[in-house]
This record gives sequence, structure tokens and C-alpha cells, in this order.
Amino acid sequence: MGPETLAQVLRPLRELFRPEAYPDLLVGLEVSDDAAVYRLADDLAVIFTLDFFTPVVDDPYDYGAVAAANALSDIYAMGGEVLLALNIAAFPPKLPPDISREILRGGGEKVAEAGGILAGGHTIDDEEPKYGLAVLGRVHPDRILTKGGGRPGDALVLTKPLGVGIVATAAKGDVAEPEHVRQAVASMARLNREAARLLQEVGVHACTDVTGFALLGHASEMAEKGGVQLAFSFEQLPFVAGAVDYANDWLFPAGTCRNEAFYQGDVQFDPSISEEMQQLLYTPETSGGLLAAVAPDRLPALLAACAAADQPCWVVGRVRAGSGVVVEP
Repeated sequence: MGPETLAQVLRPLRELFRPEAYPDLLVGLEVSDDAAVYRLADDLAVIFTLDFFTPVVDDPYDYGAVAAANALSDIYAMGGEVLLALNIAAFPPKLPPDISREILRGGGEKVAEAGGILAGGHTIDDEEPKYGLAVLGRVHPDRILTKGGGRPGDALVLTKPLGVGIVATAAKGDVAEPEHVRQAVASMARLNREAARLLQEVGVHACTDVTGFALLGHASEMAEKGGVQLAFSFEQLPFVAGAVDYANDWLFPAGTCRNEAFYQGDVQFDPSISEEMQQLLYTPETSGGLLAAVAPDRLPALLAACAAADQPCWVVGRVRAGSGVVVEP
């Protein structure tokens, strides 16, 4: 569902579940963050999220792994660790059992890699396959990471390259190079667990993961929640192989237009950035990296820690006083 429609349909729920009536609900509907957080004790809060989608790749095992990594990512975006997951599965009745099994195996092995337990789930018949997870995590209430909190002067750090969404779209049209697809799948299937651990270890002011609302959509939410401006340098943004080429061929999915329509009022581009590259930054991502605002005095420690752990990390911009998002050369 596009961001504009989503905002409309959630409005009555926000009225029904007002935050002042639920003091232990630390993060809920009213803040539009990556997951819900509920305090159980002074030193323990649970993070709850779910995510599922139709296939983004052809291989059933890869589909399950990517869908699971994408769902687990919201736990990491909030600074937590994975405890428990349940399958959400809608498969065609005529789908061969070995394909269903491979989808579930891909998801299950990704949960195990995250250190969590896959404890059950629910399946229904549906002509279009859908798979994902409901996930429970934990975090100390004082260590929750949210979209708000970025401060002027902070560095913006990204932990995965962009562009997997347009590569997946090119693959659906049978025009993607196999090596480009392989690299995109590897990026999507990589957990954000280690990145989140390092961000928590060093300490950051704000964090989100880059998924369906694209870099510019999620950045706009960070800017709004923090009351700041996020300024990106296009030349510093990393992309998976093939993404720029497919953007120049104008192979954008429909979600690109929906994101642009909703967020464009908050975004300013330098005139030197082509329309194709602007569209690329509005293109939905799947299981993207973490985008964090890091204090300048902690940035060297974070970069060193990421290098030591073989964790990708790019400095892609700065937080400034102001509002909205700016993309510069």
C-alpha cells in the first residue's frame, strides 16, 4: 500500500489507540516507526513487527530468505535482538510441496542465523504466493533506536547499497544480467544484525531501515520525526551492480511513482542530478540497509568497528538544521 493511502486508513486506528492511554507502549501508531515497542519492565521491552510480500526473485529458497531478512530487519532498526518468529504464508493450492518447503526453509534458516526461534505460523490458500514473518524481539527501554533524534552535524551512515528494487524489477522482465541478480539477492539476504550491533555499541542518535518507501521516503520520515534536514551527497551513495543502468533504461516499478507523489514535497534535488537518478532514489528497496545518524565524534569509531567486522558502511550525507531532504552532487 502506498504511503498516502496508508496514512488515510490508519487515521481511525490512531484515534482509537491514543498513546496517553497506554503508557507502556513506547513506540506505536502515532510515531510511524519501524516496529511497535512495549515495555514489560524497567530493563526490558519487546519489539513486535511483521512483514510479508509476493516473490521478488525466482528461486524459492532465496525468496524465503529475503522475505525473512526483510521482516527481521525492523527488529534491528529499533536496536533490538530477535527472539521468536512465526511464518505468514499464502501459497497457491497447486504449488508443488517441494517449492513451499524451500520457501519455508529459506526463511527458517535466516531466523536461525539471527539467533531466533521459528515457532509456528499460519498458512492459507492464495493464487499469488506471499510469505513473511511476524517477529518478536527484545531491547532495553533506554536503548531503543527510533527515526527521530538526528542532530545537526550528525553523519548519515548507510549499511547496504541501494538499487535492489530496480534490479528485481528488471529480473521480473527477464532483462537483468544474472550476476546483477545474484549480487542483489546476496545484499537482500544479508541480515542487519551485525550492523545494528555495531551501531548500538558505538551509539547513534537515530536509525531506520531502507525498504518500501525508498531512501527518500524513509529519510523524509527521519527528518520529520527529528525536526531536522537530511542532506545526501549523490556521489557518495552506493548502488548494487546494474541499478544505475536499469534506471537509465527507465525500468522503474509502480511503487516509484507512489513514493514520489507522496514525498516529493519534502525533497529538493540539485539541478545536476538527472531525472533517472532522482527516480532511482524513490524506488522501493527490499531488505535494505540501516540508515543512521551518528555524532561526528563517534563516526571514526563506527567506521573502524565496521571495517574490523567486515560490515559494509558508507558515509552518505549529513544532518543539518532545517527540514526535509536535500540531494546534492
